[in-house]
Amino acid sequence: MRKKREIDLVVISDVHLGTFGCHAKELLLYLESVSPKKLILNGDFIDIWQFRKRYFPKSHLEVIKKIIDLSTSGTEVIYITGNHDEMLRKFSETFLGSFSIVDKLVLELDGKKAWFFHGDVFDVSVQNAKWIAKLGGWGYDLLILINRFLNWCLVGIGKKKYSLSKKIKNRVKGAIKFIDDFEKTATDLAIENGYKYVVCGHIHQPRIVRKTNKKGTCLYLNSGDWIENLTALEYHDKKWELIRFPELDFKKHEKPQLLTAITVVKSSKSK
Repeated sequence: MRKKREIDLVVISDVHLGTFGCHAKELLLYLESVSPKKLILNGDFIDIWQFRKRYFPKSHLEVIKKIIDLSTSGTEVIYITGNHDEMLRKFSETFLGSFSIVDKLVLELDGKKAWFFHGDVFDVSVQNAKWIAKLGGWGYDLLILINRFLNWCLVGIGKKKYSLSKKIKNRVKGAIKFIDDFEKTATDLAIENGYKYVVCGHIHQPRIVRKTNKKGTCLYLNSGDWIENLTALEYHDKKWELIRFPELDFKKHEKPQLLTAITVVKSSKSK
């Protein structure tokens, strides 16, 4: 049996279990490759907004089972609520053994304060026009389905895969500005409150970047998602790393090969 990587802290977000776009099989393989002391599910883990009784595949259930197994085998699992699973906020501050549900979290990592929250509090569309945000969620899931069919066709003719949503985001100035504003708001608040790390999800943009303003500096981190980017954050030996799961064909690769193919795409030492 392949040895698991021992990690101090793993952060994943925006898994959206229960939707067509969720890459549950890949996430399960990633979770089977690590043995974290703490696992933070930073919002939108289960997509209650788009939950369908007719669609909740076995692989999605296996991810939930894996989380439970980790919790019962010594990993502290902390579920931070997001907007797509906001119904769970009524259970905030619930603690069951090594499993807990919270709305936000502050940890001390090697003497430095880290602030964890999903990030929907900064999204005006979620706060003031929830029906628009929900409609956008359905549209995004449909776009992912169309994109999968497009990529199936492209691979069939020997072409590279193509991300429709990323192309749209990169071309729409408003989307780029929203991401920049999101990062600035989060880091400005973190610096003002003395946090050295601020860790978010919500916008599906994996990133590690140092932000500075007149009052100080902090490290901004976003764990991305398991719809398009297939990314996670890991903190170990006083260092943050952004991990990306590779795009591999399950029909052509065995499980051990997939586990060894997980790559670190970016890292930033804590300073």
